[in-house]
Amino acid sequence: MLLISNSRVIDPKNRVDDRLSILVDKGRIVKISKRIKADGAERINANGLIACPGLIDMHVHMREPGREDKETIDTCSRAAAHGGFCTIVGMPNTSPVADNQTVISHVLARGKNALVNVHCTGCITKQSLGQELAELADLKGAGAIAFSDDGRPVRNPLTMRRALEYCKMLEMLIISHSEDLELADNGVMHEGWVSTMLGLRGKPEVAETVAISRDILLAESVGARIHITHVSCKNSLNLISAAKKRGVKVTADTCPHYFSLTDEAVIGYNQNAKVNPPLRSAEHVAAIKRGLASGVIDAIATDHAPHTALDKFVEFDNAESGMVGLETAVPLVMTNLVAARVINLRRAIELLTIGPARILGLDKLGYGSFSIGAPADITIIDPNKEGVVNPEEFESKGRNTPFAGMELRGWPVYTIVKGEVVMRDGRVV
Repeated sequence: MLLISNSRVIDPKNRVDDRLSILVDKGRIVKISKRIKADGAERINANGLIACPGLIDMHVHMREPGREDKETIDTCSRAAAHGGFCTIVGMPNTSPVADNQTVISHVLARGKNALVNVHCTGCITKQSLGQELAELADLKGAGAIAFSDDGRPVRNPLTMRRALEYCKMLEMLIISHSEDLELADNGVMHEGWVSTMLGLRGKPEVAETVAISRDILLAESVGARIHITHVSCKNSLNLISAAKKRGVKVTADTCPHYFSLTDEAVIGYNQNAKVNPPLRSAEHVAAIKRGLASGVIDAIATDHAPHTALDKFVEFDNAESGMVGLETAVPLVMTNLVAARVINLRRAIELLTIGPARILGLDKLGYGSFSIGAPADITIIDPNKEGVVNPEEFESKGRNTPFAGMELRGWPVYTIVKGEVVMRDGRVV
């Protein structure tokens, strides 16, 4: 047994925000009360700390199979535990890509030995080429939790429509990397004043908004669900908001870097600030914050994308896009959203727990809340802990973060998965 005592328990699904204790037994939540007696239980005194349902990251790149030099399922799970995440969902752009049952089965089998819960997505199309549909029913049967061609958009609208039709029948979700590659025109950063000053090819916001508009209209036409990932633009939010008001089954997430940084982070040709979609101007950052506060955005995901130094520290045009995010997400949310009074703490936790759980259907299994009998996945945060981001302390193989040296406040200190403590006092067990 495990007893977490005297914490501020925040459970958005069950509308709980109170000083309580939590009793865990056999990997499940068995009691939540003001006072709990549990002789012989392991104890965590969480006075002054926040206990919330285990955080869920619905968008990570585990790199295995194929690029174990960048990350493995094991190191990714350790990074997740270090960052306070109890559940991660891997994207399918591995090598080979997850367009067949063998890759899905491999990832899930390896995930069984990980420190955190590991799920994976399957490809929408074969080889993620956007032309011919993958065997979606087979991928679902192998355990894929959703479908995506993340890293590449589905360029053919008819293929996307067919995918949405099949997913409606299969009761599965499509996670769309919405980008018009022709409009993007091989841009390497946000199109604007900074790109002009640096002499770098810009990627206009319309490359995102046109693709989102297409995907929403296609989903609406067939009555299917669609999730728009890593939203970065003001007009993207307008499109998603309008679609929700029409009753379209659309959800969306954004990432910490889109509310924490502007395109000015690229100044100096900082390869660690190169990401896709690109960091946008201050106008878009402000819009993302409004979208998080208003409910247009349903979840925060990291798009954790580890790269080797050889992949990153080359000419900016040739540098790989992406940054690691699992180990900085919580303090970025606590510092740039909660402390900045963009959203309250309950809303922040909702975006990291029950929000992604509902999108993925994991709430039906008890994830994302402290319901009695639910899996004992618990994240404990110290809202007053201050720290400087030091990539050398990451559990991830990736060191590619633009937040190095930044002082942040509000860090995870305990991660508990199925009743087992996998991070204690900020250190992975």
